[in-house]
Amino acid sequence: MVRTLHIAITLSLLLIGYGSIIVSAANQTPSQEITKWQMKWGAETGNKEIPWSEGQQSWINVDSMNGLPELPSDVSAAWTRISLPNFKYVSPSVYIDTLYALHVKVYVEDRLIFEEDRKYIKDNYSLLLPLSKEDNGKTLYIWTATMQDRIGIKDSVVIGEHSQLINDYIGNGLSDVILGCAFFLVAIVLFISALYINKDYFSSVASLAVVIASTGILSITYSPFIYTFYNKLGPISIVCLDLALFSLLPALTFLFEKLFGSGKFGIIRKFRQFQVLYSSFCLLCLFINLLSNNRYIEFYYFVSTTIIGVVFILQFILLIACVIMFSLKGNKDAIVFAIGFGVAAFTVVAELLWYYIHKGNYDLFLWKWGLVAFIISLIVILERRLAYSHQQVLNYSRELERFNNELERSEKMEIISELAASVAHEVRNPLQVTRGFLQLLSEKSVSEEQIYMSMALSELDRASNIITDFLTFAKPEFETVSSLNLYDEFKHIESIMQPLCHINGGKMILDVSGQLWVKGNSSKFKQAFINIIKNSIESFNEEGFIYMSVYGEDDKVIIHIKDNGEGMDADVLHRLGEPYFTKKNKGTGLGLMVTFRIIESMQGEVRFTSKKGVGTESITILPLAEAPDDSYSL
Repeated sequence: MVRTLHIAITLSLLLIGYGSIIVSAANQTPSQEITKWQMKWGAETGNKEIPWSEGQQSWINVDSMNGLPELPSDVSAAWTRISLPNFKYVSPSVYIDTLYALHVKVYVEDRLIFEEDRKYIKDNYSLLLPLSKEDNGKTLYIWTATMQDRIGIKDSVVIGEHSQLINDYIGNGLSDVILGCAFFLVAIVLFISALYINKDYFSSVASLAVVIASTGILSITYSPFIYTFYNKLGPISIVCLDLALFSLLPALTFLFEKLFGSGKFGIIRKFRQFQVLYSSFCLLCLFINLLSNNRYIEFYYFVSTTIIGVVFILQFILLIACVIMFSLKGNKDAIVFAIGFGVAAFTVVAELLWYYIHKGNYDLFLWKWGLVAFIISLIVILERRLAYSHQQVLNYSRELERFNNELERSEKMEIISELAASVAHEVRNPLQVTRGFLQLLSEKSVSEEQIYMSMALSELDRASNIITDFLTFAKPEFETVSSLNLYDEFKHIESIMQPLCHINGGKMILDVSGQLWVKGNSSKFKQAFINIIKNSIESFNEEGFIYMSVYGEDDKVIIHIKDNGEGMDADVLHRLGEPYFTKKNKGTGLGLMVTFRIIESMQGEVRFTSKKGVGTESITILPLAEAPDDSYSL
């Protein structure tokens, strides 16, 4: 609760500070910037008499524009002397953006105004020190001690109104904390989401969550904001920073391996295994150093900062080389990865090199924005992978539904074909005998009886045709198979169906492209398409037409039969080919069922499209056959 209140107060101060700038900026005196001061390599403790009376011999002049003076190898403490200018501020303060030290004491003349001693390796201080009006023109003494290779004030010192300087003081590193918290929240959401996705993608999404969370923790714990306002959390923050760094490197390599593979000779996998071992070694050194109360802090700093920075550079170079090779092969994910990773690699490697060139006298700050671009590219890649996987699932579900429908239809057809075959064989012979006797009786009947005999014979013929359809459906295999010239077959079909089409007020158009051949039985082939065309004719309303188009495409023959009849609704269209389903008042519904069976037996497929009031089109696809040796082209 206290910590929450502290955070709330800090944020309130930020808002108040920004508000005070807007309200009172016009009435405030501009701040004064100090860029030059003096330094003296001093005693190991700041408790001795302040050396303002020792003359000028041991002091060296420092200009912030030239950077920090190099710390001698046998020195770990220094005094800094700053002459305060004349000022007329209501609430004067001195603001130091960055001061490198672990132990700091600040005096105005001989009056101590600030002291802090850090027991952990984080030497970046940000100071806002209130002054009094009586401090005008006095000298500011800062004693600093460190265990690292840098010490002193990095940039200029600013004197001004407290209400103005507090904004810079609070805002120093706050954006890093906000960015890190955003990263951490995204990582939590991503990890929770990983629990509900396909297990094949769990490791990739989980490793991405670790990369994002580690980046967020690095951004938070590297920020000076934490150590300025929450100094007591400093040791915990340092441990969290190291743990995040130890997790980030192997997790990043593992994610790359999951996305693009192990690389040639398994180099990515081997490097990841090395990183896991080295991170484990660093983790062991961390615990040993903590248990020994920082006795081995210098060795641990060398292992966990200096060497791991070199490992980081090697990792980036390796991954960049691999991603360039993948990009050259046209891998789109690799191109996206290359863009994001290239931005991150350039900023991180450049900053690390700059850090080493300046012998640690540099604060890394651009790396987090490079990692933002990189994380966005990783999210885009995973989103592409998940979208592709989702589309595959949809395609598989459609295929499964189609296979289930085909299986259900096949089972129905199997049952009906067995029933049809048995019934047809048993019924056809009695019908033929009955028809023969009726034919004999009709020859001896009077004219009035012959009318009834003729009707009976007609119905027997209709029953015989139905039985023939049953047998065709039950046994679609052809007794004789030959090469069929589609032009000849459809000219014959056209001549058969043309009179019926004219009677119903329609016309037929035939368009056959070239010499096309298929394998099948001519009689069965004609029966299949006569059934389709007959249905089209029976659907005419007024002036109807039937357009028959036949053409070849690769190794297939495509046959379109299109009409402008009354059309069908989707539910009717879906049931076409089912036994005993028909829209007509008379009929068994076996016609299209037989058509489907004949086309299937020819290794083809037929499908229908229709719209109510517009018309219907059938599309039949059959394997293209080679022309027989005795054929010729026109």
